[in-house]
Amino acid sequence: APLRVRAPAVRIDAPITEVGLDPEGWIEPPPPEENRLAGWFTGAVTPGERGTAVVVGHVDVPGGRAVFYDLGALRQGHRVEIARRDGRTAVFTVYGVEVVPKEGFPAERVYGDSGAPELRLITCGGTFTEENGYAGNVVVSARLSEVR
Repeated sequence: APLRVRAPAVRIDAPITEVGLDPEGWIEPPPPEENRLAGWFTGAVTPGERGTAVVVGHVDVPGGRAVFYDLGALRQGHRVEIARRDGRTAVFTVYGVEVVPKEGFPAERVYGDSGAPELRLITCGGTFTEENGYAGNVVVSARLSEVR
């Protein structure tokens, strides 16, 4: 199981907790009061295994910035490291950063198994309204480059 997520280029370094699905079938982020925690979706693989691992976190909370506030600043070629319980670190290289709408969210493309060990980091993004919150999600896609 993953313990920490680090993205040195945007100063993300956070502990990871386990998360599941909410009643509507969306991956549920950690509770807002735990705004420094990222959440690993236990319904998918452990980061570094074949398949697509998913780690989510809030961009902000009523009190201010949260764990993935700077996630959208990641760029192609940046590194993301996941420290695991087995004492090893899975290192991923970012190949895509996009904002996708929540309406008609392309789940298959985001969560689908490419046959390789991949990682998705997801937070809220796009237009914000008081009524509906954020209209989209920032999705960072990365591929395993090494395990050390």
